[in-house]
Order: sequence, then C-alpha cells, then structure tokens
Amino acid sequence: MPIHILPDALVACIAAGEVVERPASVVKELVENAIDAGATDIRIECAEGGKRLIRVTDNGSGIPFAEAALAFEHHATSKLASTDDLAEIHTLGFRGEALASIASVSQVTCITRYADENSGTLLRFDGGRLISQERIGRAPGTTMMVEHLFVRMPARLKFLKSTQTERGHIDGMVMRYALAYPHIRFTLVHDGRVSFQSLGTGNLRDVLVDAYGADAAAQMVEVGQAQVAAASAAPESSIQVYGYASLPTLDHANRSKITLFVNGRPVQDAKLSYAVVQAYHTLLMTGRYPVAVIMVHVPPTEVDVNVHPAKAEVRFRDADAVFSAVQRAVRRALLDNMTPPEAPTILGGWPADRQGTIAPTASSDRTTVTAEPTTATQPSLTGSEAWARVGIARQANALGSQTAPSPPATPTVSNLPALRILGQLAESYILAEGPEGLYLIDQHAAHERVLWERLLAQHELSALPSQHLLDPVLVTIPAESVYLLEEQLDMLCDLGFEIEPFGGNTFLVRAVPALMIQDDIAAALREIVADLEMGDAALRRDLEARVLRRVCKRMAIKAGRVLSFAEMQALVRDLEACESPRTCPHGRPTMIYLGLKQIEREFGRLG
Repeated sequence: MPIHILPDALVACIAAGEVVERPASVVKELVENAIDAGATDIRIECAEGGKRLIRVTDNGSGIPFAEAALAFEHHATSKLASTDDLAEIHTLGFRGEALASIASVSQVTCITRYADENSGTLLRFDGGRLISQERIGRAPGTTMMVEHLFVRMPARLKFLKSTQTERGHIDGMVMRYALAYPHIRFTLVHDGRVSFQSLGTGNLRDVLVDAYGADAAAQMVEVGQAQVAAASAAPESSIQVYGYASLPTLDHANRSKITLFVNGRPVQDAKLSYAVVQAYHTLLMTGRYPVAVIMVHVPPTEVDVNVHPAKAEVRFRDADAVFSAVQRAVRRALLDNMTPPEAPTILGGWPADRQGTIAPTASSDRTTVTAEPTTATQPSLTGSEAWARVGIARQANALGSQTAPSPPATPTVSNLPALRILGQLAESYILAEGPEGLYLIDQHAAHERVLWERLLAQHELSALPSQHLLDPVLVTIPAESVYLLEEQLDMLCDLGFEIEPFGGNTFLVRAVPALMIQDDIAAALREIVADLEMGDAALRRDLEARVLRRVCKRMAIKAGRVLSFAEMQALVRDLEACESPRTCPHGRPTMIYLGLKQIEREFGRLG
C-alpha cells in the first residue's frame, strides 16, 4: 500500500484515543474545563455509565459567542500563547485537544453563555462536524452534553466495561476533584439518582465525610502545611504539603486509597505514594496501607505536567525534596495526633493477662509453657468465649468435658501424624509432639485453615448458614467503590450476606454468614470491598474465594489469645482432619517441624 496522508476525520479519531479512553475521561476533561472557568457549582449527569449520556453543567464564565465554535477546533485554547507558557502552567487544561477529541467520537451539544453577553449560544456537533449554531437564552455558564460515545467506533465501544464498572470510574474521578476543590459544590447523578454530592463549603473534612463516611473521616488527621526550600530551585521557591491522613486505626488492603494532587491536579506517582507509606513505618502492619488525601503545591516552574497524554503523571525538578516534604509532613501529623499506649499493669514482674500461663526463668529470657490441662478451679481463660462463639471446639471430645462423647465418625486418612499437645508458647503457638519430632503450630493460621475448609464444604452444598441481624447495620463505603459492591450483591447473597443500597454510598446490612454474627460488620464489609478492588476482571469463583478467605481471616482465633488445653487439643484434631492442613488459605504455613535428629544435633548428641 502506498504512503499517503490520512484523512482529517481519521486523524481526529486516532488523536481522540489518547484523550478519550472511556466515559470517565470525558467527565475528567469537562470538569477540568469547568474548574478553569471559575465554576463554584458543577453538576454531572450520566446515563448507562456515561455510554449513552454525559451532561456537565457549571456556573463558570462561559464561552463568548464568537469563540464557541472555535473552541471545538484542534489545538484551540485560551490558556497558552507561546512556548514559554509551557514552563509555567497554572490551569488544568492547556493543550486545546479535549473538546475536539470528544466531539470526534460522539454527538455533542454545547449550551453556553459568556458572563458579559446578554444571550447564550447553542452548538451541535456530530462526529466532529458542526451541525448548527444559534442564539439561546440561559444563565451564565456552560452545559456540555455528550451522547452515544464511540457510536461510530464499534471497536472501541466493545472494549468498554459493564455499566457498573464505568460508573465506578466516573465516581472515582468526580470524588477526586471534589477532594481537590472543596470550595466547589459537586453533584453526581447516575440514571436519575444522586450518587455523590459535596457541600462546597471549602472545608476538606466535609468532603471526606461525603466521600468516605463519617467513621472513616473521624479517624483521619489534618496534615498541616510544610514548606521546604527546593534544593535546586531559587531560594524563594517552596513546597507546600497539606491534606488529611488516617491514623493507624484506619487502613486499607492496598494503595488505592492514597489520593495525591499536585497543584490541584490528581496524579499517579509511585514515588509520592511510597513517601506516604514510608511515613507510617512501624505504625502499620505489613501489607496494610493508609487512607490519605495529600495536596502538594510547588511553583509551576518546578513541575512538568506535560509528560503524559492524559496529564495523569508529572515530573518534578527536585523529586527528592518533594518526597522528603511529603514524608515529613505526614509523619509529623501522625506523631502529633497519636495517643501514646497505656502501660500494662504489672503483677509480680509480668503483665497481668499472662499470669499463670507463662513464667520467667531464672537463667534466661526464655519462657516455659504449661504442659498440662488447666484445672477445674482455674478461672475461664480469655480465648474460651471467642472459641465457643466461632464454634470450632469439639467440646464433646475435649478433655475435662462432662458431655457424653458423640458416636465415632467414619475413619478418614489424616494428612498429619497423630500429635500430642504439650502447651502454648507466647500465646500464639501450640507445641505438639509427633513421631520423630516437635511441631510448632500457628494457632491463627491453623484456625483459618479449619474455617476455610468448613466454609468451602458448606458453600459447595449450598448450605452456608446465614444469620439475620437484630438491628441492621448502616455501612458507608468510599464513593468510588460503590459500583464494586453493587456489582457483587448477588454473589454476596449466595455467601450468606443480605445487603441493600440505602442511598448514596451507604448500604444496609441485614444478614451475614452465621460465623460473623459477633464481628464488626462495618469493618468487615469495608475489608471485603477492598478485596473486590483487587481486580474487577476476576472470575466469580475467585471473588467468592476471596470473600470467604476474608471471613476466615477475621474470625480465626488471633495471636495473643490464651487457649485452654482442651481448646488447643480441639484445634489440632480439627486441623488433622483438614485436606490441606499445612498451609492457611493464603498460603502461609500453619506449622513448623523440628525433627528429633535436628534437636539432638543442637544439644550435641549427634556427631
């Protein structure tokens, strides 16, 4: 095929692919235009996840009649005049490609009125071509209506996700801009129903309540402004960091709830995200991440925003100084607002909750472990109530039980040798003797495995027990995650949950799997939503397994629980009956084996 110049229409469609990836991309560009126009009230309306309709209305300055059609031409903008302006960009938009790209892949209606004019302008575009332009009455501001996105590009249209997924991307986009501009009132409407609304008070905490819920917002502390002179910049240059960050009591399963802004622009920056995580060093458990909304302001000359087609990434002149400023500001906010832990009550040189279980030796820091079952005169231990609630202990077969033993079950082949319980170490590990060695069993991981196999068996038989709550629980989740939960309500119903939308980003939980009846339902549901965020393309059975693993992890006996001899014996017997007893559902080992020869070698008994 000979080389030739592509038609303008085809060039426009190719160029649009860099700007308009999905409906959320259209919302982003139109919202940015509204913000640049000085709007204080922005309303976004979508139908079918934005695939059929996107309407963005603002009360900004509007577009003059003489320039309205020109605004839809490629490379038409009022925000740049020369190459020097690229070095100091103060607006969100600047390339002059957004409106032209959107119009080339959809049908666009623009109704606008410039503040200094007496009447407005109505323009209609189809496939990038201007169909009509006329005068119309309206208040100052602009309404952009985008219909039938990608209608002439079936190849692009078929790669869009489900309506719920596309809604979720729009929700996340609008929520981020609401956080960045708390003085602007944002209203998001999906298919006639308001799904998100900020008050526009100028108070970021008010937006946090709208976005994450009152409970989560109450666990976030303000990150004050921290100014640090950039090492490679002029002396008057500075870096400002402010926003909100969660206390260690509020965390997330991944980094998706770390929201970053640079000069009011939402960005994706792995180094800045790592700076926030590093500020929590030793404060959060490994594998858990904070919830944070961090604003970074630097002089426009110190940052390049023209390095990504969608303007989602930036490049700093002095990246190390920005990293340091973010890390120090967040860390300072945490340390200033964290309450020091109370000192434990000491009785006889040991914490009161360990009396009678672990005693110090005279010769070293090591501990000895009780090897016999607790006597009847000893009070009930801490773990007993929780153990009975979860329902794993076989009290009929436990030592010391007065109940008649149940009929012997059909013999099964065990995947573990018969183990003899010796005691508990550090309130976390069960010591057991087996043939030719010693087994050190992680009580939490072992209990997870037992619960996992029980739930799987019940699920396969469609017999997962569900328990209705006496008082239904209202749970608020992040607005950008609502679509994930709505998409999986049927799947969660099959697993024993009964959840229904209650307006906005609030849901009403009426029933849960019977195993979770005493759990913190709100916290559990938020963790399940975080698990669903791990991938929206997962197969249903993978999502079901992910939710069940979360249930097991929450309800398994935790490290630090004192267990009676009968409870330890019950757990080990149940573990022996498991199909895969040596790992928990997450793949972590449930036990460590120390062979007798290895022990004898350590004592010098073997040459």
